[in-house]
Amino acid sequence: MVRVIMGEKGTGKTKKLIEMINAAAAQEAGNVVCIEAEKTMTFDIHYHVRLIVAGEYPIGSYESMRGFISGLYAGNYDISHIFIDNLLAIVGGKSDHECEVFLDWLENFSSNHGVRFTVAMSEDPAHATDGMQKYL
Repeated sequence: MVRVIMGEKGTGKTKKLIEMINAAAAQEAGNVVCIEAEKTMTFDIHYHVRLIVAGEYPIGSYESMRGFISGLYAGNYDISHIFIDNLLAIVGGKSDHECEVFLDWLENFSSNHGVRFTVAMSEDPAHATDGMQKYL
């Protein structure tokens, strides 16, 4: 399952994401991971959540992000949910066809491995492609 939260900067996406992360940490049996662009949520999320600051790693494309997520899962098969805050800032992309292909890859990964994904993007939802609409 892939869920996308889209909205322009300042619309409350991160606050909503933090609430979802903390609820997942309390309710899910598996490990919860949060990947954020910059170190901003350190004191807001439950200490059981594995917080990863993407800026500390050379992730600059969707291809690198696919490899990063695959590596995370290969190192820990107990991951049940991965939250990604500000995807477009992490990969340096836009909500375009390439983003749609990445979300489809996440959906396939989710089906094959039982990992849920919640992705936040700072972008007007009106800019989402038709293929991205199914994840909103």
